[in-house]
Amino acid sequence: MFVKVCGLRTADDVRVAAESGADAVGFVLHPASPRFVEPSLARELVAQVPDRVLSVVVVAEHAAADAARITREIGADVLQLHGRYTADDFAAAAAEPIRLWRAASLAHDPDLHVGCYGEEVLLLDSPRAGSGRTWDVEALDRPPDGQWLLAGGLDPDNVGAAVRRVRPWGVDVSSGVESARGVKDHARIAAFVAAARSAR
Repeated sequence: MFVKVCGLRTADDVRVAAESGADAVGFVLHPASPRFVEPSLARELVAQVPDRVLSVVVVAEHAAADAARITREIGADVLQLHGRYTADDFAAAAAEPIRLWRAASLAHDPDLHVGCYGEEVLLLDSPRAGSGRTWDVEALDRPPDGQWLLAGGLDPDNVGAAVRRVRPWGVDVSSGVESARGVKDHARIAAFVAAARSAR
């Protein structure tokens, strides 16, 4: 079970996520998010991510080519384009030597074929990303094939049931491991990773 902890903002967040066994950590560059970090801070945090953990830059409204360039400059491994990005956007981002992930919501009727835009991972989120609201995973008639992450309203208490229900390749959490919006709870991070892993 692949586990990504997103919306990290401090060096301690990074350390705890890595020590808890997360496979990836995410840094949000969308200014409207309570988890927003400036590229300069993201660069500092990425430098502290252990080699075995993927560092992911998350954007929602940046031009794809600009976001890819910023991701490279930050030194992160992956750019996650979140929302209504097109195949052309992914092609533009692919000009940079970084890995690409696609994040979408079923509310926008996305193509559920992993890799259709050239991405290596597909993340399925709630209609309001980062809101902490769950979504009806039963609406997912046929889960995507390949590497896909379940996100949206997951927390240490419900991730196990969600994993057993739809059997994703991995899971992503942000608000579900917070004590307040944008503030990570380190005990909840550890609990989430453990719960996700034990579900398999």
